[in-house]
Parts: sequence; structure tokens; C-alpha cells
Amino acid sequence: MDDADRPVELDDAAGLDAFVAANDPALVMFYTSGCTICASMDPVLDAVARSTDAAVATINPRDDPPLIERFDVQSVPLLVLFREGAPVARRADGFVPIAEATDFVSRPES
Repeated sequence: MDDADRPVELDDAAGLDAFVAANDPALVMFYTSGCTICASMDPVLDAVARSTDAAVATINPRDDPPLIERFDVQSVPLLVLFREGAPVARRADGFVPIAEATDFVSRPES
């Protein structure tokens, strides 16, 4: 698997902003360490990265707490889809199967 087909781990808001600015569309999953549902999303994110035109990244908002308020992170995993550098859609409903995640990224209205 090519590195471009794998999710990127981001460290902070500056990394997130740079990633979103450089990639359109971009899917970012907010997670916390120890979250088993978040860990179960790894193969889903791999599949989205391989099968869509979205760049995929993950970030732990606890590593940069202002991200929690900025993106209104109330639960994890939180998927945020960015287009043209702006958040356009989000999902915070637990585990998302591959087909639903791919559809979430690929819908024109997202």
C-alpha cells in the first residue's frame, strides 16, 4: 500500500490546517487513545483513503485542547469532511461501516 493511500496522523491545529489546505477533499477523524471504537475505524479509514479521492488523517484533540472547542468535539470518533479548506459535513455516530464512510466522502452535497 502506498503511503498516500494511508491515513496521516496529525499532531496539532497547525498540522490540521496545513493538511486541509493542501488536500481537497480531506477527511479527518478526531479520536482519543484508548477509544476502542476509534481503533476499529482504522480499516475503514484505510479503505476510504484507497478508494476515494479524499486525503485521510487522524488527530487526537486532547493533544491540542483548543481543537475540542473549535470543532465542537463532544464524542469520538468524530469524522469531519473538508472541502476547499472548510468543514462541510460531520458524523459523530460511532462506528461507520466502509460503505457508509465512502458514501459520506463521495456525496456531492457533502
